[in-house]
Amino acid sequence: MVGDIIVRPVRPDDRAAWEPLWQGYLTFYKSSLAPDVTDATWKRFFDPLEPLYALVAERDGRLVGLTHYLLHRSTWAPVCYCYLEDLFVEPSLRGGGAGRKLIAAVEAAARAAGASRLYWMTHETNETAQLLYNKVADRPGFVQYRKKL
Repeated sequence: MVGDIIVRPVRPDDRAAWEPLWQGYLTFYKSSLAPDVTDATWKRFFDPLEPLYALVAERDGRLVGLTHYLLHRSTWAPVCYCYLEDLFVEPSLRGGGAGRKLIAAVEAAARAAGASRLYWMTHETNETAQLLYNKVADRPGFVQYRKKL
């Protein structure tokens, strides 16, 4: 029998198990980052002055998913917003509830921090993720523009 999925904050000793999931996420989006960027990101998760957080999904003692989120101020609200920046579940386990549990855990953290909004985005071709996202959140119709600096 397969164990339940547990979502918890990432721990410093999770690095070796977190990194393949992180690289899988980057590969999914056809991206790569220099090792120093990944190192800086990892360190931020444990810096109390950084508003960047990481949760992992664990099943049978093995990490099977991750999410990263940040709390930030907004000109549209007197309290913070929560941006779910990254979400990845091992491909063989997609559709099994890990993604939903990770989103719910970020929502709980956002509520606990007093955030008035939780939001995220995905690529328009990521139809698998959108099946879940359309069930758990509203799709406001905004289009993102980006300029590399």
